[in-house]
Amino acid sequence: MITATSPSIAKEVVKIISKTKEIQPSRLRETSNLSKEFGFDTVDVVDIIIQLEKSFKIVIPDEVPLNTVGDFVEFVSTHTIRQAS
Repeated sequence: MITATSPSIAKEVVKIISKTKEIQPSRLRETSNLSKEFGFDTVDVVDIIIQLEKSFKIVIPDEVPLNTVGDFVEFVSTHTIRQAS
Protein backbone atom coordinates (compact mmCIF):
# COMPACT_ATOMS: atom_id res chain seq x y z
CA MET A 1 0.00 0.00 0.00
CA ILE A 2 1.36 3.39 -0.97
CA THR A 3 0.32 6.38 1.08
CA ALA A 4 1.06 10.05 0.82
CA THR A 5 3.63 10.86 3.46
CA SER A 6 3.84 14.27 5.00
CA PRO A 7 7.34 15.66 4.46
CA SER A 8 7.38 16.90 8.05
CA ILE A 9 6.58 13.42 9.40
CA ALA A 10 9.25 11.80 7.22
CA LYS A 11 11.80 14.43 8.25
CA GLU A 12 11.07 13.93 11.96
CA VAL A 13 11.26 10.12 11.66
CA VAL A 14 14.63 10.37 9.85
CA LYS A 15 15.87 12.82 12.49
CA ILE A 16 14.97 10.41 15.32
CA ILE A 17 16.57 7.44 13.52
CA SER A 18 19.74 9.40 12.72
CA LYS A 19 20.21 10.50 16.34
CA THR A 20 20.21 6.88 17.56
CA LYS A 21 23.55 6.09 15.89
CA GLU A 22 24.66 9.64 15.10
CA ILE A 23 24.26 9.09 11.35
CA GLN A 24 23.91 12.05 9.01
CA PRO A 25 20.21 12.21 8.02
CA SER A 26 21.27 12.59 4.38
CA ARG A 27 22.73 9.05 4.49
CA LEU A 28 19.37 7.54 5.39
CA ARG A 29 17.30 6.54 2.37
CA GLU A 30 13.79 5.10 2.36
CA THR A 31 15.20 1.71 1.37
CA SER A 32 18.08 1.77 3.88
CA ASN A 33 18.05 -1.42 5.95
CA LEU A 34 19.02 -0.26 9.42
CA SER A 35 20.59 -3.48 10.68
CA LYS A 36 22.39 -4.51 7.47
CA GLU A 37 23.61 -1.08 6.33
CA PHE A 38 24.14 0.75 9.62
CA GLY A 39 24.56 -1.96 12.27
CA PHE A 40 21.43 -1.19 14.29
CA ASP A 41 20.61 -3.89 16.81
CA THR A 42 17.35 -4.70 18.64
CA VAL A 43 18.09 -2.18 21.41
CA ASP A 44 18.62 0.58 18.83
CA VAL A 45 15.31 -0.24 17.15
CA VAL A 46 13.50 -0.26 20.51
CA ASP A 47 15.03 3.16 21.28
CA ILE A 48 13.74 4.48 17.95
CA ILE A 49 10.27 3.04 18.61
CA ILE A 50 10.13 4.65 22.06
CA GLN A 51 11.11 8.04 20.65
CA LEU A 52 8.59 7.77 17.81
CA GLU A 53 5.83 6.79 20.23
CA LYS A 54 6.61 9.82 22.41
CA SER A 55 6.97 12.26 19.52
CA PHE A 56 3.88 11.21 17.58
CA LYS A 57 1.74 9.94 20.48
CA ILE A 58 1.21 6.55 18.87
CA VAL A 59 1.72 2.92 19.90
CA ILE A 60 3.88 0.68 17.73
CA PRO A 61 3.11 -3.01 18.39
CA ASP A 62 6.02 -5.45 18.77
CA GLU A 63 4.89 -7.55 15.81
CA VAL A 64 5.17 -4.74 13.26
CA PRO A 65 8.13 -5.46 10.92
CA LEU A 66 10.33 -2.37 10.93
CA ASN A 67 13.56 -2.95 9.02
CA THR A 68 13.99 0.03 6.74
CA VAL A 69 13.68 3.79 7.13
CA GLY A 70 10.65 3.53 4.82
CA ASP A 71 8.99 1.00 7.17
CA PHE A 72 9.20 3.49 10.04
CA VAL A 73 8.02 6.43 7.94
CA GLU A 74 5.12 4.41 6.50
CA PHE A 75 3.94 3.17 9.90
CA VAL A 76 4.12 6.59 11.55
CA SER A 77 2.45 8.29 8.57
CA THR A 78 -0.47 5.88 8.53
CA HIS A 79 -0.97 5.92 12.30
CA THR A 80 -0.50 9.58 13.10
CA ILE A 81 -3.55 11.76 13.18
CA ARG A 82 -2.66 15.39 12.66
CA GLN A 83 -5.43 17.74 13.72
CA ALA A 84 -6.08 20.61 11.36
CA SER A 85 -5.64 23.92 13.14
